[in-house]
Amino acid sequence: YVFPQQLEPVALTQSEQIELGRKLRRIGMVTESAAEASVTSTDESAGAQPEAYSEADASREVFLTERELNGLIAGEPELASNLAVDLADDLVSFTLLVPVPQDFPVMPGRIVRVTGGAQVAYADGKPVVAIRGVSLMGVPVPNAWLGDIKNVDLVSEFGDRGFWQAFAAGVEDIRVQDGKLRIQLRD
Repeated sequence: YVFPQQLEPVALTQSEQIELGRKLRRIGMVTESAAEASVTSTDESAGAQPEAYSEADASREVFLTERELNGLIAGEPELASNLAVDLADDLVSFTLLVPVPQDFPVMPGRIVRVTGGAQVAYADGKPVVAIRGVSLMGVPVPNAWLGDIKNVDLVSEFGDRGFWQAFAAGVEDIRVQDGKLRIQLRD
C-alpha cells in the first residue's frame, strides 16, 4: 500500500463502448467515423466537415456512468493506469498515482497515491462544489495546505466572478448518484 502499483484501467464492454460513443457524438467529442473505429479517438484524417448549425432536438443533458468516465480516462495513455474516479451520492472521489521524479530528494522513482473527494450537488438553485479532502499516501493533507478551501462551497465563495460564476450560470441541475453523473445545462 505504501508504494502502490499502477491502477487497472477500465475496459468497457462492446455495448458500453457503443453507448459511450453515442454520448460523445452527441456532445461533439467524437466524429461518426471515429466512433465506429474507437470511442476514445478522433478521426483526424477526415477534418472538419461543413454543416449548418442547429439546436433543434439538442439535448442539454450530459449523463455519464462511473464506468464510462473511467473508460474515457483509460483511453488517455498518460492517465490510463494512474487515475480512477468514483461516483457516490453527492460525492466525486479520485485516486491518482503520481510518479516521483528521480531527482526529487524524497522517495525518488517511487509512486505516491493521492486520493481526494469533492461534494458535487445542486441546492438552493445553484450548483454546490466543495472539496471534502485530499490525502497523500493515506494521510489527510491539512486544510491550511489546501488554501483553507476544505468544505467551502467554491460556487458560493467565488461565484461572483470568473470560472465559478460562468459555471453556475450555465448549470440548471447537477446530480451525482452511486455510479452516475448527470448535468443539465441551461439554455
